[in-house]
Amino acid sequence: MKTYFRLLSFAKPIEKFAIPYVIATLLSILFGTLNLTLLVPLFETLISKGGASITNVADKATSAFDITTQFKDFVNNSIVKNGRSQTLNYVCGVIVSSVLLSNFFRYFSQRYMEDLRVHTLLNLRKTVFNNVMNLHVGFFNNERKGDIISKVASDVQVVQFTVTNTLQVIFKEPLTLIFYILVLLSISVKLTLFSLLVIPVSAFIISKIVKRIKQQAKEAHESFAKMIGFLDEALSGIKIIKAFNSTERIKDKFHKENIFYSNLNRKMVRRQQLGSPVSEFLGVLMVSIIVWYGGNLIISNQPDALSTSQFIAYIAIFSQVMRPAKALTDSFSGIHSGIAAGERVLDLIDTKPALVNKTAAESINSFEKSISLSNVSFSYGDKEVLKNINFEIEKGTTVALVGPSGGGKSTLMDLIPRFHDPKSGSIKIDGQDYKDLTVESIRSQMGTVNQESFLFNDSIFNNIAFGKPDASIEEVIAAAKIANAHDFIENTEDGYQTFVGDRGNRLSGGQRQRICIARAVLANPPIMLLDEATSALDTESEKLVQDALNNLMKNRTSIVIAHRLSTIQHANKIVVIDKGEIIETGTHQELIQKKGIYNKLIELQAFND
Repeated sequence: MKTYFRLLSFAKPIEKFAIPYVIATLLSILFGTLNLTLLVPLFETLISKGGASITNVADKATSAFDITTQFKDFVNNSIVKNGRSQTLNYVCGVIVSSVLLSNFFRYFSQRYMEDLRVHTLLNLRKTVFNNVMNLHVGFFNNERKGDIISKVASDVQVVQFTVTNTLQVIFKEPLTLIFYILVLLSISVKLTLFSLLVIPVSAFIISKIVKRIKQQAKEAHESFAKMIGFLDEALSGIKIIKAFNSTERIKDKFHKENIFYSNLNRKMVRRQQLGSPVSEFLGVLMVSIIVWYGGNLIISNQPDALSTSQFIAYIAIFSQVMRPAKALTDSFSGIHSGIAAGERVLDLIDTKPALVNKTAAESINSFEKSISLSNVSFSYGDKEVLKNINFEIEKGTTVALVGPSGGGKSTLMDLIPRFHDPKSGSIKIDGQDYKDLTVESIRSQMGTVNQESFLFNDSIFNNIAFGKPDASIEEVIAAAKIANAHDFIENTEDGYQTFVGDRGNRLSGGQRQRICIARAVLANPPIMLLDEATSALDTESEKLVQDALNNLMKNRTSIVIAHRLSTIQHANKIVVIDKGEIIETGTHQELIQKKGIYNKLIELQAFND
């Protein structure tokens, strides 16, 4: 129940939808019950030869339904004054009006519930997505994208239906059941108490049927998440898969998981579907027993036997009792699977955002002096990645981070825009501690070009203007020219309105990278972060991109991780990092003279080239 009430909180402000829903539902149930209650005077009108039986029925009616009693009195008087034929017209007219009102209010009841359902889905999906976007970068290194997508897309949908449907079931169906039972009791207490035995028996049997659904729902989610993950990896790595002739192996891998998921769903659906026929069979069985029992009372002329019209009406009303009872039992399976999905969604919501996303008191609007790192250490879990990092980056200078692969360069680069916070030590910009500044203001001072040139499935113009959505075409073209991208853009099919495809797959690696550089140029940040921006390119593309990078770094503070050391020889400072520690610091010439790790890397790369 704790999980359910947490999920229900996403329906707030629930009273906006719940109050009209309750009113409409009450009126719908009232008129719906009245429809069946009016069967008694209808049958009396058709069967009786006078008004005596009508009076008898009115005497037995419960005070809870005064309107019904009054209608029966009206029928009794009408038969005497107007005859049975005219009275039948009146009765049918009232029943039709009651049915019309019942369906009118039922429509509005369903409409308000649908509004609540959509409202809940909107709030829940918004909360989940917002929290995912606020999580630190390291979270996504440890999680499957397929699992996250499954929770945001599939599980949220299941939870939405569970919350609203359960709310509907626990209010509407029990209330309908109570109204019907009151009517049945007004006709025959003895027969009603006997007939109601089917409800607890049915609930007990259904609970046994759906006992394992929650566990199966969890397994099905995990399997679905794996399939989404396989699909994402297959689409992202389609060239590699085909290059290594692994298409059939990947298809088999996906197919096996698909079979497992399908079998789980089949078992779940079978259990869910079993509840409906079982409850229906029990209902028909009970109606048959009532017909047998009540019919024998009428045939044998027992003192407490019902009249023929009462008995027919009783059977008609009792047959309707099974509908809300069946809905209640059928909802058990949906609740189990929905709560299981809800727990997974809440796990994602409860994942703590990174500390860097907390709102700070101050903002930095311009970069004037320097960035300094003092005794900075960082670790992923128990694995220490950076140890006691100390260096300073002066404004307008270029600092290169080099060293063996896995030494901690990229992790150090991620600390600068606060994708992570250091475990110890401090990072300051213009003398102000990063933790006292808003993340947005820090990142507004920085532009990033990574090794992976990521583009959105949009036009070239919108990709370049991503950091400045209100940019004019002139500004975008100017940025593209600085990035050596204007000429090839003009030669594309639709120029700057050409769509680049998923992750920019309609462009070459060099073209994608130059658009990323143009994006950074247009944002015009004072600080540039370049993480091996040319390492994945061929020689010709690398020259064009490197020229673009040189244009980009002019009059800016730049922090560079370089694959080819020849590209950073003119850096103002080179920081050599190995095993998470700074081993050497200096200019290119100073480090060559030291004959240390940097010199060995230069010699090794020269030999390989």
